[in-house]
Amino acid sequence: MNVAAGVADNPWFINEIDIAARLGLSIVLGGLIGFERESSNHAAGFRTNILVCLGACLLMLLSIYGFADFVEEPNVRVDPARLAAAVITGVGFLGAGTILFTGKSITGLTTAASLWVVAAIGLAVGAGFYFASASVTIMALLTLWGFNKIEKRYMNAKRDRVIKLEAHDLSSCLVGINNILEHRNITIRKMMMEDVGASGSDGEVAATRLILHVKMPSRKNSAIRLLDELKKLEGIRWASSE
Repeated sequence: MNVAAGVADNPWFINEIDIAARLGLSIVLGGLIGFERESSNHAAGFRTNILVCLGACLLMLLSIYGFADFVEEPNVRVDPARLAAAVITGVGFLGAGTILFTGKSITGLTTAASLWVVAAIGLAVGAGFYFASASVTIMALLTLWGFNKIEKRYMNAKRDRVIKLEAHDLSSCLVGINNILEHRNITIRKMMMEDVGASGSDGEVAATRLILHVKMPSRKNSAIRLLDELKKLEGIRWASSE
C-alpha cells in the first residue's frame, strides 16, 4: 500500500491510462481547430492539426516522464522543458510552409499561427494542464470562426484589390476608367501597362492590359458592380478583379 502511494506521489511517474487519456484529448482538441481550418479550405486542415497536437503532446509526455529512470542518477540533470522548447521551434518551420507570397499579398499567416497554437495546446495537454488547453481551444475557435465573420463583414471591403483590364485602344478608355474610380472614391496605389500579343508582320499591338492596385474604401464599392461599369466602357475587352 505504501509502495502504491509512493508511486502515485512520484511526479516522474504516469500510468498507461493517463497517457492514453492525454493523447486522446490532444486528438480531440487539435481536431476541433483542424475541422475549422478544413472547412475554410486552408492548407493545414483536419489531419495536419491533429498530428501536430498529438505529436506535441507525446513529446511533452516524453520530456517529463520518458527519462524518469535517470532522475536519481548523479551528474544527470533532467529538464522537462527542453523538448517542449524544441517543439515550438520545429512547428515554426512547419508553419512557414503554409505562408505564401502571391506577388500582391501574403497569405497563410493565420494558418501558421493556428499550427503554433495547436502545438502549444498539445504541450499543455501532455503536461496535464487540461483546463488551460481546453480554454485555449475554445478561444482559438472563437478567434478563427467568430472574428473571421467580423473581418469579412467590416474589413474585407477596405482591402487592396487588383483590377485587370484589357482593351484594343486603352488610351481612349483611360478617361472613362479614371472617372469611374473617382466617382467611387477608389484610390489607385499602383498602375502597370503591358502589351498583349501582336498581329501581323509589322508587329502591331493586338491589345493593351492595364493592371491597377486599388484601395476600395467602403462596402458599397462592390467589385462586381465596379467590373460591370468598367466592362461597359467602349473598347474594353474584359475586366477581372482579385
